[in-house]
Amino acid sequence: MSSETMALEIDGLGKCFHVYDKPGDRLRQFVLPRLSRMVGRPARDYYREFWALHHLDLRVRKGETVGIIGRNGSGKSTLLQMVCGTLEPTRGEVRSHGRIAALLELGAGFNPEFSGRDNVYMNAALLGLSDAQITERFDSIAAFADIGEFMEQPVKTYSSGMYVRLAFAVIAHVDADILVVDEALAVGDAVFTQKCMRFLRNFMQRGTLLFVSHDTAAIKSLCDRAVWIDKGRVMQVGPTKEVCDRYMQACYEAEQGESAAAGLAVPQAEAVQLLFHDQRQDFFRSEPLRNDIEVFRFNPEAMSFGLGGARITDVWLMDAQRRPLHWVVGGEPVTLRVQAQCLQALQSPIVGFVVKDRTGQAVFGDNSYLTYLGQPVACAAGEQLLAEFSFDMPRMPVGHYAIDIALADGSQHDHVQHHWIQDAVHFKSESTNVATGLLGIPMRGIELRTGSDNEKSSST
Repeated sequence: MSSETMALEIDGLGKCFHVYDKPGDRLRQFVLPRLSRMVGRPARDYYREFWALHHLDLRVRKGETVGIIGRNGSGKSTLLQMVCGTLEPTRGEVRSHGRIAALLELGAGFNPEFSGRDNVYMNAALLGLSDAQITERFDSIAAFADIGEFMEQPVKTYSSGMYVRLAFAVIAHVDADILVVDEALAVGDAVFTQKCMRFLRNFMQRGTLLFVSHDTAAIKSLCDRAVWIDKGRVMQVGPTKEVCDRYMQACYEAEQGESAAAGLAVPQAEAVQLLFHDQRQDFFRSEPLRNDIEVFRFNPEAMSFGLGGARITDVWLMDAQRRPLHWVVGGEPVTLRVQAQCLQALQSPIVGFVVKDRTGQAVFGDNSYLTYLGQPVACAAGEQLLAEFSFDMPRMPVGHYAIDIALADGSQHDHVQHHWIQDAVHFKSESTNVATGLLGIPMRGIELRTGSDNEKSSST
């Protein structure tokens, strides 16, 4: 393929590190082989070779998003450093077509003695911006980082989250063609992580992204393809779900043995009634099995967009007694209430919400359109509009979540968006009883018995 369609071309890439058993061996390696060659004797090496990468070949097309997965020490970060040019390969070559910006290990590219402002100028200059361009974009970079007065303080005084905020703010403003992100977003708080994910999803529409993470859900959510690396070798390249599933199977086999990962045939379940009570609910409400979810206040200053014909003014979760909630145990009945002000007449208003995880992936959501199909609730100019969604709060895996709220006018497929608030409400699942997946579900029944129990039941 030509460079017109390729962003990265990696051929036969390998990286060897020298490992010394004793500190003195470094000095011996520096001096003694030279002396041996001077007197005509064969030189001896005082190190062992460690190959972090072996003969790696990879092609990444322009506009593609590629996830890189693998266990710690597999060579992922070494690969990215050579892609970015901060590490020289021992063999092979990397050919890049376009400007590369990278968010690698924490604090990479920063001088801890310099202020945040100085590091912005230095880092952006290294990424190819002129002083005039940096000055023009500085206010936008500072607003994205949102670290306040710490922008003028030495970077050595920053927390790990502030490091990431500043570094990501810079790479978000350098007009990169290829963006490399190495697990750094795990450090940021929920609000900033959502902001970064919005930027990444927008960047994916025009640029090439290499994304390294141990979070296979994030890889599946973001990436077109995945590359699985193990012990410096490419194990598999292909569709994201296929590669991630095989990687998880290999991790499980390594921990439990190969036979433990074999699939088991499950008999088809009979049809069941839709209304039932989860038999474990009473246990879920007791320690240590509670799924505790902390709910934060509505943020009216959150980022939003729309034509402005109506405005969302308040959002909150209520319990069965219609009291505002600040803490929820998954499985409880709740009501999400949205209050809005119609600034102009709306003939067929639609209110909706979507709950997103830390990567910005939609977990669940709904809107009012189908409920009032054929019987729209018109809202006059100056009138208040209320929407309520009543449901059982799902049991959520541990992590940060955000709720987007939207108000439009029209139909499901043809509407005008008047106000969409991103991350209007945040909540955090502090503990969980979810075994696996994005959500816990009500369980009709769980039964576990031995073969001897089956024999007893069949003989009676």
